[in-house]
Amino acid sequence: MKTSHEDAVIETQRLLLREMTPDDAPALLKVFGDAEAMRHYPAAFDEARMQAWVTWNRRSYETSGHGLWAMILRSTGEVIGDCGLVSQEVDGVSEIEVGYHVRRDLWGQGLATEAALACIDHGFTQFGFRWFVSLIHPQNASSRRVAEKIGMTLWREAEWKGKATCIYAIERGTRVS
Repeated sequence: MKTSHEDAVIETQRLLLREMTPDDAPALLKVFGDAEAMRHYPAAFDEARMQAWVTWNRRSYETSGHGLWAMILRSTGEVIGDCGLVSQEVDGVSEIEVGYHVRRDLWGQGLATEAALACIDHGFTQFGFRWFVSLIHPQNASSRRVAEKIGMTLWREAEWKGKATCIYAIERGTRVS
């Protein structure tokens, strides 16, 4: 599916972020079906799990106005991952998480950082959020680096969904550029 600027929720220098559609599932499966990219998840996704992920995000757009958006590489028009703002319950408290996933062959190019910064700015300005978290497996060094690059700091470690999790956080007014 070709993405036009009108479809974009967020635009950055190299990326467009827009609502996912069911047609995005095959491209997203290149990220979520990759066992190496998903090594910190319980398992890589299959087609059914990928469709469920898209459906979950589409429901989030309807109920809260945000979710993980399809990440489109502007130079090629390809869906290369997702990034966005999702509601998560952590220790009985509703938090807004900044989440990001990028196709493995594009790792190390700053795309997750670029998208996540734009999502944080969008959340502060468009939704008026004052605080974001990122829930990251302790051994996921790449995701932890992205969180730090976007100005998040390790707030605390906790058990989340039955596993040890590093909770990174950022409050409005503390972001580094």
